[in-house]
Amino acid sequence: MAKPIIQHTIDFIEYCEVEKGLSAATGKNYTRFLQQFFTWLKKNNLEKLQPQELTEDHIWRYRVWLSRLPNRTRKTSPGLHASTQSRYLIALRGLLAYFHEKNIPCLPTEKIKLPKEKRERQVKFLQLEQLEALLTAPSEKTPDGLRDRAILETLFSTGLRVAELAALDRKHLAGAKGKNDFEMSVIGKGSYPRTVYFSGRALYWIMKYLGTRNDEDKALFIRFKGPTNSSLRLSIRGVELLVQKYSKISGIPVLATPHTLRHSFATDLLNNGVDIRMVQEFLGHRHIATTQVYTHVTSRRLRDIHKQFHGGNKL
Repeated sequence: MAKPIIQHTIDFIEYCEVEKGLSAATGKNYTRFLQQFFTWLKKNNLEKLQPQELTEDHIWRYRVWLSRLPNRTRKTSPGLHASTQSRYLIALRGLLAYFHEKNIPCLPTEKIKLPKEKRERQVKFLQLEQLEALLTAPSEKTPDGLRDRAILETLFSTGLRVAELAALDRKHLAGAKGKNDFEMSVIGKGSYPRTVYFSGRALYWIMKYLGTRNDEDKALFIRFKGPTNSSLRLSIRGVELLVQKYSKISGIPVLATPHTLRHSFATDLLNNGVDIRMVQEFLGHRHIATTQVYTHVTSRRLRDIHKQFHGGNKL
């Protein structure tokens, strides 16, 4: 007997993990993104809608509803950002692809169009003087200040994603003591392995921070507040909040996030002449197109340099 679309969620997520080889984290994201579509179905009394009953008109009405959702992160914006809408629609497209894979009649996936970005994706990164102000903002006199300095230095030194940093254990840095640099392998987004490199400066602050630890928790970066009867591991949200905190304290004109430091890491490499294919490896991007967003930043810098030194005004 055919099931409503809503009841296919668990089967779809298991398919993504087992047959597509996607990570559990990606499965959770798909579940969260599909909830918007299921909310729309319920609001329109369509919770019993089956895959073969889904029409182009349904998709269009859902897209209109998505576009009018309030933007929680940008209250000045009239609606949901196009990139956020795309995440919800890509998840729905993935569900339709699953239906086709399982021979369940449904609309073709190409019937789900993604909204066009109004402008080129903006990469937010810090100039070197802004980076220095941010990295030196934490206090060196307290354990949490030393931890925060170590986190900021690590994010910029390695280009780690915030989830990758939060997942680090002390044992991962066991061989780094007394070294001027260190490399280790991480399993990143999409279970894609890559090597990350710690600078001597980052290692110095990590070791100084670890010297204040007298607990047995395995996590590299821990919280100093909250319940002590569970893991002390600092959460992803905790890392995000501390980066935002120090971006305000440092007085830089950007509300930085962990990803801002990742962007700054990549931009700094490109500005220093590192080949984009190498930057792709450093970042752990599967596809070069993902990395090429940074070339817009470096291209602007090259244009400014050309204008300054070869603008033709000296003739």
